[in-house]
Amino acid sequence: MQTHPSSESLPPLVSTLISPLPKPPMEALLSTLTRRLVARRPDLIRRLGDVVRVPIAIVPDDLPHAFLLSLDPDTSRVRICDKSRIGDASAIVRAPFLVLLGLLDGTYDGDALFFSRDLRIEGRTEHVLALRNTLEEADLTPGAFFGLGGRSADWVNALSDRLLGQVRAYAQKSKPAAGSARHLS
Repeated sequence: MQTHPSSESLPPLVSTLISPLPKPPMEALLSTLTRRLVARRPDLIRRLGDVVRVPIAIVPDDLPHAFLLSLDPDTSRVRICDKSRIGDASAIVRAPFLVLLGLLDGTYDGDALFFSRDLRIEGRTEHVLALRNTLEEADLTPGAFFGLGGRSADWVNALSDRLLGQVRAYAQKSKPAAGSARHLS
């Protein structure tokens, strides 16, 4: 498990390309996948306890939008909103997008990220800890998130690992060297 990914921000071009994309189709897809996951894994909701009905904002530093996650046995939902419109969240988790994915897939240690300030938490810390502990215990994989099993899940997991590795390598290469500045002419 890696512990210090501070250079894992996506290039600004990614944010520029994502910004104009319509939010409703992505919200619908993420909400549907989340509801299906909760239906398949009711243990996740039980582990969350009282936190299950409070919205938690996931704010990627390097993307233009935030994700407002509401987990509930019947009405789980992911809303994509402007970063300035997360006021009804009980807790806010902020980090670069690849770091957030690394937390989800177990690549990174959340405690180390918190203490290195690559991961920042605002609001009700106990809600974020409950979510983190639940996700860690659940041992979710991309294949499981998509509801796949067997060879299909293995294929999706391997593809996801490969793609994330390539994106992380690209993010490392595109980061300016320490002490240098990029100038636009």
